[in-house]
Amino acid sequence: MIGSTVVIAGCTLSLAVAAGMLAHEWMHALVLRLGRVEYSVSYFPGRADGLRSVLTTRPWAAVHPRPTGGEPPWILRLAALAPALLAIPVFGLGLAGHVTTETPIVTAAAVGWLACALPSPQDFSVAIHAHRLLERTRESNAPLLSRAD
Repeated sequence: MIGSTVVIAGCTLSLAVAAGMLAHEWMHALVLRLGRVEYSVSYFPGRADGLRSVLTTRPWAAVHPRPTGGEPPWILRLAALAPALLAIPVFGLGLAGHVTTETPIVTAAAVGWLACALPSPQDFSVAIHAHRLLERTRESNAPLLSRAD
């Protein structure tokens, strides 16, 4: 009985991480869409050779915002930190008493999902430096002045 529970919990953990990674990126996209910022989503970007390297060394999905420079920086900051909201349902289940050591399969799913709720270092970088990204975008979109004028 214990052996099968461990196997099922391990599979559940893997599935929760896979679903959570996609949900993490979708949270970025959702906030960008609500903030009316153009973006693109790519699945399995930068593919390398072999299934193992695709699954372990590359992101499964990535959201690339394409701001015009006129957006307020708080939208990009909120989009960068939005995956933290994925923790709310898990904490709700925990407070309701459904995530305990007596339910290892549910606990494994919760741990996998919570791991994906953490914003990545790149997300924190975008949140901290959003104003710089928008300044660079404004500068690159500025009309070029001719030296002949």
